[in-house]
Amino acid sequence: MTQTYGVFAQSATDPSKDTAAMIIRVSELEESGLRIDDVAAFREALTVPAWRLDALALEVEPDGAEVLVHGRLSATGSLTCSRCLEPFPGRVDSEIDLRFVPKPVGADSVELGADDLDVDFYENDQLDLARVVDNEATLALPMKPLCRPDCRGLCATCGANRNLVACTCPQHPPDPRLAALRDLAARHTN
Repeated sequence: MTQTYGVFAQSATDPSKDTAAMIIRVSELEESGLRIDDVAAFREALTVPAWRLDALALEVEPDGAEVLVHGRLSATGSLTCSRCLEPFPGRVDSEIDLRFVPKPVGADSVELGADDLDVDFYENDQLDLARVVDNEATLALPMKPLCRPDCRGLCATCGANRNLVACTCPQHPPDPRLAALRDLAARHTN
């Protein structure tokens, strides 16, 4: 059974520079681990001001010198459509499954293998959970956000939002040099 942990140490290095740091001392983690679900403690964790953390459930477990962090987070905020450039409300839900190991002494760069893609480092016996939450929320953002799946985007000629205005610009025929690619695509879809 894990204990619930709602109070974190603020960053001891420079509080004015990192007010949202939620530091856990790895050496002080109990074997049973701890459970964190206090969204209010992570209110400032997201570095994008337009985003708000809605739900958080983390399990932090020691495994020797390593630390395992599992859980979920949900956040809402404003996104910009990649086709029409209009803002729209967005939501991210992310599973968290990370392993933290001590940063090797004297090594500025470490070569990671394929099994190490879910590995991160902590140093000075400190793990900043606010950074973990911010990183995972950022990684969960879509690469090309769309306001809706059928977004028509902007007119390439006049720049009008084709979702709002029926554009009267003439349609240009496709470049005939690309006909081979069109035929190739048609064969692969059939």
